Amino acid sequence: MKKIGTVPIFLGLFLLASGPALAQIKVEEAWSRATPPGAKIASGYLTIRNAGAADRLVGASSPAAERVETHVTLRDGDISRMREVKGYDVPAKGTLELKPGGAHLMLVNIRAPFKEGTKVPLTLKFEKAGEVKTELMVRPLTGGAQHSH
Repeated sequence: MKKIGTVPIFLGLFLLASGPALAQIKVEEAWSRATPPGAKIASGYLTIRNAGAADRLVGASSPAAERVETHVTLRDGDISRMREVKGYDVPAKGTLELKPGGAHLMLVNIRAPFKEGTKVPLTLKFEKAGEVKTELMVRPLTGGAQHSH
């Protein structure tokens, strides 16, 4: 009988220990722009706040796109170029901001246009924190820096 009673205790301790690790990563201000009919790509922007040890965003996925890539914008004089990267470092007790003109997510071969006011499901994949689910709020197409390839 004692062995059966200890299993729930160990399981409870495990869940208590793992819960705070998941809460170390917080996603804020996740958004994308509305896309015109026929568009095949969209960009995702967000802020990642990390209350714990350093981590790395290694990928993302969304049912709204064939794939989600991690990109950066590189400036060479007057020319901006987008490059795919293998992920982004998220500093310990720090913040990573994905924003227009910088690091961002590229949603490739979107399945339908993104409509203003809707939400796009997104799963971020971290080396240590694992998967973190969020949603991109779709903002108007106009305004701010435009993104294209």
